[in-house]
Parts: sequence; structure tokens; C-alpha cells
Amino acid sequence: MKNKKLFWIFALSSAVYFTQGIEGLPAQGLFYYLKETLNFSPEKIMLIGSLTTFAWLVKPLIGYLIDNLFSKRAWIFISLALDIIFVLFLGLMHLPLFILVALLIISSGNAAFRDVAVDGIMCVEGKKYQATGKIQSIQWISILIAGLFTGIGGAFIAQKWGYQVGFLCLVPIYLLVGLPAYFYQEEKTEKKHSTLFTDLKRLFSDKKILIIGLFIFLYKYSPSFGTPLFFIQRDSFKWGKMWIGTLGTISTVFGVIGALLYYKFSQKINIKKWLYYSVFLGGLTTLSYLYYTPVTAVAYDVVYSFLGMFIFLMVMDFMARHSVRGLEATSFALLCSINNLAGVSSNLSGAFLLPLVGLKWLIVLSALTSFLCLFLINKIE
Repeated sequence: MKNKKLFWIFALSSAVYFTQGIEGLPAQGLFYYLKETLNFSPEKIMLIGSLTTFAWLVKPLIGYLIDNLFSKRAWIFISLALDIIFVLFLGLMHLPLFILVALLIISSGNAAFRDVAVDGIMCVEGKKYQATGKIQSIQWISILIAGLFTGIGGAFIAQKWGYQVGFLCLVPIYLLVGLPAYFYQEEKTEKKHSTLFTDLKRLFSDKKILIIGLFIFLYKYSPSFGTPLFFIQRDSFKWGKMWIGTLGTISTVFGVIGALLYYKFSQKINIKKWLYYSVFLGGLTTLSYLYYTPVTAVAYDVVYSFLGMFIFLMVMDFMARHSVRGLEATSFALLCSINNLAGVSSNLSGAFLLPLVGLKWLIVLSALTSFLCLFLINKIE
């Protein structure tokens, strides 16, 4: 790559997102600990999962701090230092459940700071070089490659040692990420004399941002049924931990292919038109889970990983292109928070509806809610 600065933008974005992906190493061990040691129900596990994502819902506040205090690069260094402290606590101490969950929430918040900082860099530099889609493709290829390790590696760690070893394995990763953060040179910009209130007022009075935000929520929201499917894999299909991890790795490979295709075509496609098509595709793929067997489960994981990653990157690129100048970290974080709020709402509504309507009707409801965003597509500029 001839442009040295652009190279380090790609390197830093890639490293931070690889870290975000590899942080899933303890996830399988934690799931099995909750399910098979503490005997928690699917609803309870889904509720705990929702709690740990709280910080990702207040990303606009995080973005405001990052836009107005220190530099984005400095926040990445701060986050990496705190990351090491948190995983040492989680990995070296056997903690009561409430302390474990509290530390997971705090650790997730720290990761949110790192994520918002690098996304702010992506928006600023990506719009400058007209490369938001390409940078995001590299980011998510990196997170998916990390998923190759967390699929089988996480299963192996869960089976042999447990979730604590997974946390300890993250320490050298955090240390290595400091390298591209050191070489990336962020341009100094003059900080505006504004307040949180005036900046948020500027965002929430922007009709375009509000329409896009509502669209993102409705586009991403549907009652979740992923955790019950995981229970079916373990309890009905009798799949072993290593096979589940291997399938996750295979699916990740196809996700990488989807990200590579988006990297190639990101500057050529009509995003608005493709978003319209993807709504119908999402509804159909959701309904397909009504027929869930060991064979179709494998096919769904593989094919939908490929399609899902292409569509996901298209949505993220769409949000980055519409970030507000001078408030890139804040505005992109706002849209991402809406996206994350939709995910948490999906999880909570899925946990609430599952015992009331059963899995099959939950899948049908999830498919129907896929079409709620259609009326907004024509309003998006």
C-alpha cells in the first residue's frame, strides 16, 4: 500500500477488531458454566447476555468523550491497559456469580470505548479517502479470522480447562495491539467549545439521522431465538462441544468470503436498493428455521454466515457514510447504539416470548417483524 498513513489506519482497525473477535475465547466456557454447572435456563442466560451489553447502548456518551477529550488514539491505549487488568481478575480468581457478571459488564464497557475510538478513526479517515466500506470490510475480516480461533480454540479451552484460561489467553493479544496504535499518527484537530447538551441537540435535531436511526432499529429488530437453537444442538442433536466449535469455524470462513466480496464491491453497489432486497431475504431465511434438523442446521450456519456478513457490512457502511462531520465518533456511536439496542431488545423479547408462544411461533413472529422497516426505505436520502 503506497499511502503509509492509510496502511496504519487499516492495520490499527484490523488489530482492534481482531482483538474484539478473539475476546470471544472465554464465551463457550462461560456458556457451558452457566448451562451445565449452574443449570441456568435459556431465558436466564439470554438475560445475563443482555446485561453485559449495556455499555454498548450508551456509545453516544462514550463517543462524546472520545470526540472531546484526549485523542482517539489515546483512548485505545487507555482501553488496552484496562483490558489487561480486567482479564487478570477474571482469569485468576474464581468469583461469585454477581461479581463475575459485574466484571463482565465493566469489561464490556471498556471494550466499547476501544470500539468507538477506532470507529471514529474509520469515519474520519474513511470519508477522507472514500474508503469507509473497505476499512470496515478489513475490520470485520479481522474479527472473523479471530472467530476461526475462538470457534475451535474456545471449544478446546472450554472442554479442557474452562472459561478462566480463555481470559488469560487475551493478555498477549492486548499487548500486541499497542504496536499499530503506536505507529498510527492521528491528525490534531482543534476541539470545539461545545457541551454534551449542544452536541446531542445537534444530532437529535438532524431529521436525516433520526430517520436513519429508526430505520436501523426496525431493520435489526426481531425476537431472538438463537439460544434455544443452541440448546437443541446440545440436547436434541447431541452435538459435542468440539463439533459445535468446528461448525462455528467453518461458518466463519464463509463469513470472511462475504466480507471479501463487500471489500471488492463496496464502492459500486447501490446501498439503498440492496437494503430493500435484504429485508425480504431476511424474512425468508428466518422462516427457514421452522425446519431445523442436524443437516439444515449446518447448511443454515454456512450459507447465512456468508449472506449475513455481506448485508451486515452494507448496513455498517451505510451508517459510517452518514456520520456527522466533527462528531464522527459520537454520531456513528449513536447509530451503533441503536443497532445494539435492537439486538438487546431482540434478546429480551425472545426470552419473554419463548415460554409464552413456543419456538415455532417465535420464529414466525421474528420473520414478520423483519418487514417493519420497509416504509422508511424511501425516506432515506
